[in-house]
Amino acid sequence: MSEAPLRLEGVARRFRTEAGELTVLTGAELRLEAGEIVALVAPSGTGKSTLLHLAGLLERPDAGEVFVAGRAAGTLSDDARTAIRRTAIGFVYQFHHLLPEFTAEENVVLPQMANGIARTAARERARQLLGSFGLSGREHHRPGRLSGGEQQRVAIARALANGPRILLADEPTGNLDVGTSDLVFEELLASVRGQGVAALIATHNPALAARMDRVVTLRDGRVVPG
Repeated sequence: MSEAPLRLEGVARRFRTEAGELTVLTGAELRLEAGEIVALVAPSGTGKSTLLHLAGLLERPDAGEVFVAGRAAGTLSDDARTAIRRTAIGFVYQFHHLLPEFTAEENVVLPQMANGIARTAARERARQLLGSFGLSGREHHRPGRLSGGEQQRVAIARALANGPRILLADEPTGNLDVGTSDLVFEELLASVRGQGVAALIATHNPALAARMDRVVTLRDGRVVPG
């Protein structure tokens, strides 16, 4: 049996506040298989973003371990964790966070070049991805000249540019109107399934969650079925 792209075992996360120590996660367990799309649905303040940051190696757990393709990441150096993020993990946020001075194509090219991909190959990959999201002819537009839905499509293409094994998304269509949100989300699901990526997508929208393979939530600092 091949290693799961993402596995969390006994993960705990605590924060120090003026009021004392705040425990957000305690013994959280989660496993994502290749090609599986999991919805993370939980009330605000229960630790959704913290869980995503831990899974994406942006934070270190206070206890437990995060495994990426079977590799324990907790004791790795910051440089090693950054290398894993570049090659194995893609991120999509509620706000696109595109670089405003660069075109749509350049926004998708840059993370590939940072990963050692030659410019020509990176540009070809960017055009293919942008085309799959219906953005052919918009490649040379800067974010300010794109609609909200187009900007988020570029952000998703950027997240998939390096062929990650894992996609982590935090309310990826939460900043879009209902009609645009539905279209962009359908494109996201199709692209993720087509590439066999394991995805964990946080959403407040039960209709979007119902279109994923399964739903989990956070309760008392643990991951449980939604």
